[in-house]
Amino acid sequence: MTSSRPSRKPAPKSARKRVHEPARKPFRVPGPSRSALSVLRPPAFTGRLHDARTATAVGRWLGAAFAVCFVTGLVSHYLQHPPAWLADDLPARPVWGYWLTQGLHIATGLAAIVLLLVKLWTVYPRLFVRPPVRSVRHALERLSVAVLVAAAVFELLTGLLNIVEWYPWPFSFIQVHFAVAWVVTGSILLHVAVKTPEITAHWSKRSTGTLALPAEDAVDRRSLLLGMGAAVGVVTLTTVGQTVTPLKTFDLLAPRHPDHGPQGLPVNRTAAAAGVTAGGLAEWRLEVAGPRPYALTLDGLRAMEQARARLPIACVEGWTVQADWGGVPVRALVERAGGRPGRVALRVTSLEVSGAYRVMEMGEEYVDDPLTLLALTLNGRPLSLDHGFPARVIAPNRPGVLQTKWVHRLEVL
Repeated sequence: MTSSRPSRKPAPKSARKRVHEPARKPFRVPGPSRSALSVLRPPAFTGRLHDARTATAVGRWLGAAFAVCFVTGLVSHYLQHPPAWLADDLPARPVWGYWLTQGLHIATGLAAIVLLLVKLWTVYPRLFVRPPVRSVRHALERLSVAVLVAAAVFELLTGLLNIVEWYPWPFSFIQVHFAVAWVVTGSILLHVAVKTPEITAHWSKRSTGTLALPAEDAVDRRSLLLGMGAAVGVVTLTTVGQTVTPLKTFDLLAPRHPDHGPQGLPVNRTAAAAGVTAGGLAEWRLEVAGPRPYALTLDGLRAMEQARARLPIACVEGWTVQADWGGVPVRALVERAGGRPGRVALRVTSLEVSGAYRVMEMGEEYVDDPLTLLALTLNGRPLSLDHGFPARVIAPNRPGVLQTKWVHRLEVL
């Protein structure tokens, strides 16, 4: 007996598959995504404090730091490499002169790194202004800013690497650093001249410029400046101990500690690095050339009248240490050779195999100063080999690189 209900045949598999498949999307030609297009658009800066008032406030401190660096850098450069017309007039007093100027140079240079980073943060949105060039004057202004930023970054970076004595470049640091300092200074003066109206408008606490933030944002600006000042303070406190020895306990970030080194003093160039060995000093003699030339052994030097002087040894890397030096006044050695102190200069030659300061000259002021010694002792003990045994020059107000070690010849000029 058959059923009266109509029979239901199962649907074909292909039909069932089509029922459950999602609808296919129409084919589209691939193109740049929305995220890719957003990269091509100028970024929208929603952060605050990228205004002219903040840039001016930071710029004041940065400009002051660069000014101190420039002036003290000139002093250091001309003490190390005096032109012929200045060599005999360089002052030997005050004895702490180079200590002060070079210490300021390094301290303000390190502080300027923090200040420059904050300054660049306040103004970097202007890199994305559209159109990038609106006129010839605007193009020249942007070019001058590019030169200023590049030169400032270069100057601070190379100065920082010089402090740690790392020179990963093929050029001479001293000459290039000195030349770029003039570029930085000229660029700053040009920038200030171009921006004078804007700087004037935003110099005071009550800014009148059109780019100023609302008055209620002064608290945020003050917080930024206080944070910047705190960062500068921390950098200074943790590095200046290499120059201001009462703060040496906090000397955490400086590459030198004033108490670390042979006989309690740091050294930049060891005897091994200079190619000087104890064995090579067995027949050492001091040669003094002049109208009445002569030579002295170490015992002969010790037999002469000795003098003592407490002088700082201050290096271009920023560290300074006071020490007690004993030895023969250079003036006495010059007189014995027939020279007239106050009217002669002196050429000093070291035993080191090579080096930019293997031969050094000192002018009349240094030769005539009674504190200028051919030192034989340091803090009451004979010089160690790394500190220049058997004899070295120590003079007041003079860069450490010119306090020649391992002296074997003096020539009265």
